[in-house]
Order: sequence, then structure tokens, then C-alpha cells
Amino acid sequence: MSKDIVLSIHDLKKHYQVQRTVVRALDGVDLEINKGECVGIVGESGSGKTTLAKLILGVESPTSGELIFSGSTLMPKRAKALRKKIQVVQQNPMLTLNPKRTIMQTISLPIRIHGSSNRRQTRDEVAKLLDTVGLAPEIMDRYPSSLSGGQRQRAALARALAAEPEVIILDEPTSALDVSVQARILFLLRELQQRFSLTFIFITHDLSVVRNMASRLAVMYRGKIIEAGETRRIFAAPMHHYTTMLLSSVPVVSEEEQLIKPKWTWTRSLFEGEERHSNGCAFAPRCPKETVECWEQIPENRSVGEQHSVGCYHPNLR
Repeated sequence: MSKDIVLSIHDLKKHYQVQRTVVRALDGVDLEINKGECVGIVGESGSGKTTLAKLILGVESPTSGELIFSGSTLMPKRAKALRKKIQVVQQNPMLTLNPKRTIMQTISLPIRIHGSSNRRQTRDEVAKLLDTVGLAPEIMDRYPSSLSGGQRQRAALARALAAEPEVIILDEPTSALDVSVQARILFLLRELQQRFSLTFIFITHDLSVVRNMASRLAVMYRGKIIEAGETRRIFAAPMHHYTTMLLSSVPVVSEEEQLIKPKWTWTRSLFEGEERHSNGCAFAPRCPKETVECWEQIPENRSVGEQHSVGCYHPNLR
């Protein structure tokens, strides 16, 4: 895997004013993503995963912080040549595929914007893209409503590939699919990544999926990355207590997997501690290991191993 950094995120913040309350959707995110890798972004609902995706795509502007793509600062308003380099595949392909447009019309749009305007040549390009994602060219004149869920997601992938991107954000790309279709889409994603040297940012709540897809993992909680490192290392020995709680909930199919899964013997309620505010670590109201220090000062992410960092005063050091 290349160690060339394609995307650098520095102290990224996004705050929303909701009446008299400031909602800190992102509250100081730092992350570096290397060319050609798949980085998983995980965390429960409301942790800031989708907000991070929106800022990377330029859909919204950050409150503060910096995004650097291939050495250039990413601004919300971007030139056409830069916009094509970062694409997205969403959870529900019907949000990507206009139900009133044929597959041909949808996939050909980025081709016409960023490349060919010749009708015959464009149709040939769409046919090639459909073949690349395992769809017959004949479906290009059909509407999304006539396709299965798996076919729609493949068409959404073809649309993203049409712009010839360097980075694709995968926002829960398989959660709306059944298990057998999900497996085929994940296999296709691996093939496409290798074939086109793509960089994936894989946003999901499905830890069993990200375990098999991502080489590195960033765990988010309340707008911050509280642990980051190689996926296999985090699954084998999570350092942050929140990460331990998450991984202990992953369903397994064998007794062997159950034995090596992290154990969490405390309350797992999503609302535990919601009524208590911490000026320090946001997880302190729910953490079984919290101390006075955790409540008073925000812990900085520190290195706990090779390419492994954690934001915790009392990590699970083994």
C-alpha cells in the first residue's frame, strides 16, 4: 500500500446553532488517509460520521479547520476538475439515482460534465461502466424502480466511477441490502479498488462489514475521533472503553470468535449518562473507568503503538 497522503484533515469542526444551543457535530477531527487504502469511519448514530463526509464532499462548509487534498486546500466551492476527484455512494441508491431519469441519463451526466459530449461515444462509455460493475448494457434504458436493490447500488457505483475519481466515500453502501447481495457488493468494491487504485472512506455502523473491508479504522464519538489505528489491531485489542463497548456488541457465529471478542459487563444503554454533561471526555458519563480528570479536561489523542492512537486518560493497555 502506498504511503502517499491523499487527504489530510486538521482540527476540523462543524458547529450548528439550534436556537440557543450550539450543537458540535464535529469538534476537532484529525485524520490522514493514504492513497489506495480503505479507511473505516465507525461510531453510533450522531457521532459525526455523515457530517464529516459532507465536509469532505464540499456539501457544507466547516466552522473551522482544514481539509487538504493532494497538497491543495479544499474549499466548499471547488473547481469542476477538483469536484470530480471525490465522489460518493450513499446508503439508499434511490437518493443517488433520479427515479425520473433512466440509468443512461443518470450515469451519462458526469461523463458529459467532465468529458465527452458525443452521444454515441457517451453511450459506449456508459455500457463499459455498467459492464465494469457487473450489469448488462441493456438496463441503461430502464428506470431505477425496475431494478433490484443490488442492481441499483451497482448503477450508483457506475455513476461514481463515471467521473474517474481518486476518492470514493461509501456512506453505509450495503446496509439497505440483504446479506447475500451485500457480500457480492463488497467483493465488487474490493475489485474496483484494486483495478482503479481507488481510495475508499467507508462510513458504517456495521462493524462486521468494516472489519473485512478497511485496513485502518477511525472510531468516532460525539464529534471526535477517539481511537484510530489498524483495523486488525483495534479489533484484537481496543484501547478506548467506548471502542470496547462497540466491539463487544458485534454478532459472531462461532464459539472461537465469542471467546476472543472484547467483553463489556457494564450497562450498554445508549442513553446512559445523557443527562450529565462532561467538560472533559464526552464518554465520561457512560464510562466505567471514569475519574475526576476525565470530567474536567478533554484528553488528547496519544500514540499507544505503531499507527495506533487513543484519546483516553485510562486506556486498556495490555
